[in-house]
Amino acid sequence: MVHLRRSKTDPEGQGRKVGIPYGLAPATCPVRAVEAWAEVLQIAEGPLFRAVDRHGRIHPTRLTPQSVALVVKKLIAKAGIPGDYAGHSLRAGLATEAAAAGVPERAIMAQTGHRSLATLRKYIREGSIFLENAASKVGL
Repeated sequence: MVHLRRSKTDPEGQGRKVGIPYGLAPATCPVRAVEAWAEVLQIAEGPLFRAVDRHGRIHPTRLTPQSVALVVKKLIAKAGIPGDYAGHSLRAGLATEAAAAGVPERAIMAQTGHRSLATLRKYIREGSIFLENAASKVGL
């Protein structure tokens, strides 16, 4: 369980808890990755995602949204995936993939922190375009 102290959808800073489940494969498991990173940091609290300089030194300051965007762009390019991605792409990607997997919208909203169904649907519109597609059901 992760406690988010504040977010874009929580400017008052009331915070919320988000459940992050273990992944099916150890290599892609978010829980195992966070546990390994916390071991490197040797911390029990404080910012988890911290600045790392070009010399590999870890700083106590949290990553900025711009830093997250740069990390995502660098890793996407390294993976050879075409397109323009940033930090926000991670949230949009989760919403899109969850919708495509048939996850109810209220469950997606609980995970992503969306307050508005209309905003969430902007994220998942293309992700669920083939989920209940009328043309695919008529035997073409």
